[in-house]
Amino acid sequence: MAIKRIESGWQVDAQPGGRGGKRIRKSFKTQAEAKAYDNWLRTQVAQDPDWEPTRKDARPLRKLVELWYDRHGRELNSGEGTKTRLLAACEYMGEPTADTFSADMFASYRAKRIEAGISASNMNREHATMRAVFNELSRLELWTRENPLGKLRQFKVQQQELSFLDDASIRTLLFELRASRNSGVELIAVICLSTGARWSEAERLTRSQVRNGQIQFARTKSGRTRSVPIDDLLLARISAYADKHGRGLRIFSSAFSAFREAVERAALDLPAGQLTHVLRHTFASHFMMNGGNILTLQRILGHSNLTMTMRYAHLSPEHLQEAKRLNPLAKMSEAEAA
Repeated sequence: MAIKRIESGWQVDAQPGGRGGKRIRKSFKTQAEAKAYDNWLRTQVAQDPDWEPTRKDARPLRKLVELWYDRHGRELNSGEGTKTRLLAACEYMGEPTADTFSADMFASYRAKRIEAGISASNMNREHATMRAVFNELSRLELWTRENPLGKLRQFKVQQQELSFLDDASIRTLLFELRASRNSGVELIAVICLSTGARWSEAERLTRSQVRNGQIQFARTKSGRTRSVPIDDLLLARISAYADKHGRGLRIFSSAFSAFREAVERAALDLPAGQLTHVLRHTFASHFMMNGGNILTLQRILGHSNLTMTMRYAHLSPEHLQEAKRLNPLAKMSEAEAA
């Protein structure tokens, strides 16, 4: 802090919190007043942390990602894969520190990734994941500043129409699956079509998950355990296959490649990203077309909220049928007929 003589009297020129903190310049008529104000500023630094300059956080961003994984991410089903993707993003951005990482830096990185062919929806997921890292560290009191991505908006993505197989396509696909050299691929697909399971959930089934006429799906994407009833024929098929081909606790070996080859032989035209997921969409779509209840479907699929399940609501035979009889022209016609 400095007190110096000026034409109008005396001036206090100080940074009470030290270098990098607030700078104060104030003039007084007398030196005594200036000294008194100077002393007052010194007491404020000790009492009010707002006077202190913001300390730099030189931790590399990757260290924050690793800290998140160590404290939280390792307990998630996809924690290891998420960590790998986030560390790759850190490398792509030039290994920024916590101090230099910002919304603008991520937005620039995001733009380059989209130019390279990565979809906007994929970048939205990466954005949400990185933002969640800071939110979780904040809850753990390992991050005390604002979330650098908290105000960055995601891209608005046009919702893609969900593709599903009709009866003829299902028959063709099952025929090609039965012709596969992989003995379990057709049965895995049947389980997905019968229960709405994700491919990975069906492929990783263990003997203990199939009992009492139900399949219990554990360690799911949502983290929730759910049970779906199956008929006696499917139960018998799974039990017989497990006895003949099962490997320890697991019933099936990997069959993804065999499924992809069968889809190619069946000449099915599927949207990008919906190769095995089309089986789950097919179950849900036919469930609604056959008169199923949307709330029941939510429980079967294990969706955490109804918004996800509502994508299938338009397939219900009764969906918005009131539009035909409650529109103004229909009511006018009724009145004229009367």
